[in-house]
Amino acid sequence: MDAKSDLGRLVLLGAPLGNPADASVRLREVLATVDLVAAEDTRRLARLTRDLEVTVSGRIVSYFEGNEERRTPELVEALRAGLGVALVTDGGMPSVSDPGYRLVRAALDAGVPVTAAPGPSAVTTALVLSGLASDRFCFEGFLPRTSGPRRARLNALATEERTLVFFESPHRVVAALADLADAFGADRPAALCRELTKTYEQVLRRPLGELASFAVAEKPRGEITLVVAGASAPAAQRPDDEALRAAVAAREATGRSRRDAVTEVSVEYGLRRREVYDIVHR
Repeated sequence: MDAKSDLGRLVLLGAPLGNPADASVRLREVLATVDLVAAEDTRRLARLTRDLEVTVSGRIVSYFEGNEERRTPELVEALRAGLGVALVTDGGMPSVSDPGYRLVRAALDAGVPVTAAPGPSAVTTALVLSGLASDRFCFEGFLPRTSGPRRARLNALATEERTLVFFESPHRVVAALADLADAFGADRPAALCRELTKTYEQVLRRPLGELASFAVAEKPRGEITLVVAGASAPAAQRPDDEALRAAVAAREATGRSRRDAVTEVSVEYGLRRREVYDIVHR
């Protein structure tokens, strides 16, 4: 970032998911000092600033799905005029299934510096609470609203080996879980996370079939994040005995001991070590 630039700066604010105590010191400072705050819901921003005991000194405008196309040029002009602009959504990071991407893209195209005051994220919070693998994952956002496109999307994801994270509306979660169980299998491990960091936070870690039944019976409310285990990697096809002997011999030719060569081949093909050893010595 060029400190000498006379352009303003866009700051993306990571807002608490529900518990105001999760707000960062930097978020408080930016809200108190920035020239203009664009908020997804100005009423929720007012409630947040009351909870944080922060007074917003700049102008506050709304910026949500219904007006972002119209308001984006206005905000970019404010940035080009040298004003500092902060963008805050109802919770989590702007542009992650929330308004923000359009403004970030427009600001960058205009040569305006963009930075972030990072904070809470429902994606990573649900992921680590799910108890599922978190070393590799992909975020799919909201699934299609209607049944046909939703099922097609899930069928395309059924063999994805990374853990999957979805946002879902309480009005569609019953149908979404039913389609997930159908596409991925009722036994696929998953977690339903709702109202994260709030008073009635709930994390249910069950197979998809059980979560689908729970949703039908309980009709879960609030903000919902679904985390689903990735598909198991396909097992390597077992070669015939001659190929197994050749695999062991190839490893021995590189200097490995027979013991190590047999162990490596048995692990690669999911076989018992003794079985490979007997084939080699048969």
